[in-house]
Amino acid sequence: MEKLNINQWAKEDRPREKMAYLGTEALSNAELLAILIGSGSTDESAVTLMKRVLADCNNNLNSLGKKTLHELMVYKGIGEAKAITILAACELGKRRQAETPEERPDLNSATKIYRHMHQLMQDLDVEEFWVLLLNQHYRLIKKVRISHGGITETAVDIRIIIREAVLANATILAVCHNHPSGSLSPSRADDELTKAIQKACELMRIYFMDHVIVTDGQYYSYHELGKC
Repeated sequence: MEKLNINQWAKEDRPREKMAYLGTEALSNAELLAILIGSGSTDESAVTLMKRVLADCNNNLNSLGKKTLHELMVYKGIGEAKAITILAACELGKRRQAETPEERPDLNSATKIYRHMHQLMQDLDVEEFWVLLLNQHYRLIKKVRISHGGITETAVDIRIIIREAVLANATILAVCHNHPSGSLSPSRADDELTKAIQKACELMRIYFMDHVIVTDGQYYSYHELGKC
């Protein structure tokens, strides 16, 4: 029977496409390893090859990591480069297991947001607008600079803010920008933008926590003043 190349498989069965659409959890160990080695041999696909290698390891990744380069290179389709890639991945997995999970900053108040962002913004001579993406416990998932603009204002696309929140699986969102002039007073554009972000968050069922304006030494919080 003629071997089918992975490119001839249905898209939903190809490891890379499957991972892109369904996430890493949807892939088997053999499929994840197949992504690493890229190709198999003239006789079998990368997935089939890695299934065979894993079977010889009793389908145990710890046993796979104990293989030597020579032992892996016995398999047709695995040269030195692929063997090194496999063992490097196993070593990374071992090192990750030994790592202590990174502590995510707790940003459950305007004061904490200000302290977190002030170090990034205190010396800026133009406005920057950032979105802070949080989980349900107000822990920071990530922060994203949305725009970098002029002295008095910067353009902000609300669609980008919502896209970033959805991609990060954030349930709480806060935004922050600086006033290089040192003035704490929000502009009419700041007020309108805040309302627009709040409406977009309500539509997407994301809790809009606050819009904090940062100056060097002080902050303005829409939430603390009951404006959002």
